[in-house]
Amino acid sequence: MKGRLLDTVPLSSLTGVGAALSNKLAKINLHTVQDLLLHLPLRYEDRTHLYPIGELLPGVYATVEGEVLNCNISFGGRRMMTCQISDGSGILTMRFFNFSAAMKNSLATGRRVLAYGEAKRGKYGAEMIHPEYRVQGDLSTPELQETLTPVYPTTEGVKQATLRKLTDQALDLLDTCAIEELLPPELSQGMMTLPEALRTLHRPPPTLQLSDLETGQHPAQRRLILEELLAHNLSMLALRAGAQRFHAQPLSANDTLKNKLLAALPFKPTGAQARVVAEIEHDMALDVPMMRLVQGDVGSGKTLVAALAALRAIAHGKQVALMAPTELLAEQHANNFRNWFAPLGIKVGWLAGKQKGKARLSQQEAIASGQVQMIVGTHAIFQEQVQFNGLALVIIDEQHRFGVHQRLALWEKGQQQGFHPHQLIMTATPIPARWQ
Repeated sequence: MKGRLLDTVPLSSLTGVGAALSNKLAKINLHTVQDLLLHLPLRYEDRTHLYPIGELLPGVYATVEGEVLNCNISFGGRRMMTCQISDGSGILTMRFFNFSAAMKNSLATGRRVLAYGEAKRGKYGAEMIHPEYRVQGDLSTPELQETLTPVYPTTEGVKQATLRKLTDQALDLLDTCAIEELLPPELSQGMMTLPEALRTLHRPPPTLQLSDLETGQHPAQRRLILEELLAHNLSMLALRAGAQRFHAQPLSANDTLKNKLLAALPFKPTGAQARVVAEIEHDMALDVPMMRLVQGDVGSGKTLVAALAALRAIAHGKQVALMAPTELLAEQHANNFRNWFAPLGIKVGWLAGKQKGKARLSQQEAIASGQVQMIVGTHAIFQEQVQFNGLALVIIDEQHRFGVHQRLALWEKGQQQGFHPHQLIMTATPIPARWQ
């Protein structure tokens, strides 16, 4: 394996990864060792030092060590196992609602246990519900973590402990295999290397300030942000170059609907919004597919920009599809567009995974017939059963949360009608000021 690029090393080559686990990891788009290394923690837990049980405060996440005093199973309204431990400063009750006989046997009286969880105030003092714990054996000194403990995005059936063990193996492979760095040497001087940044983010030393990680200001995070921005822009350039071979529906100036919406708004678009809309309209008037990324903080007005772009397509009798990563976000978009478009006589459709039976079929028929001009939804939009009637613009919110195949499937919906739709991507991913 020495010398191989990590994007060619499958996760199945790691110890403990069989077919079942591979399938579960694939659900969160983890296929190679490089995918795993770029699957960064959501947050971190500090398990590097002990708290005296007697000093625990409600709401604090802490690591404690104590000797098992008793372990009992009760069969009241709900089957439950309680285990009390003491470190001399106080007594902590650990409560488990899902447990096995092996767990009960491991927590025998007299054994020393290291536990981590959220302290709560219980009926008989401090307690933790389903803490993570480890029996200490005969060691006189507790085995504390040497780094901050990462908490990863996961899926059903994949435990945090599993992801940590796999990430340990992946980090070891950084010593013998390569991960491709896109940043040229002249731009990376004085910055962490990509392997250094990955090691820091997956296993932060206890001396590292958690506040730096929580605000995204740590040099390791900034290094990854720059790499991701570069990768994104390179991929967009490649897509744009490829898109020149395709034909799009040219949407020339037609501001009737746009002017009606602007006149009804209780505010005037900012100069930045007007500039971005003008650039989008210029691209949409061409006969090659537009591919534009609009970046802005939450509340910066990206949705209005998208609405004005949509009106250009709708004014030409075409359809627009907006895809959001969650049903909540999609529903928010649908409500916004209905409020803006209903007075203009434009029907806004809604398509999500939770729709079933007649309601779903009715919505699909309205889309296929062209009764609905603006379609908002989740991944349900690009499913095979959904047929459009002149899809000319695709708007994708938070593109990085969709897989490549999902985005292409929606883009190809327009191709089925003889042309490729224009594409507008919205994201709130921050770009550090020094790189703007």
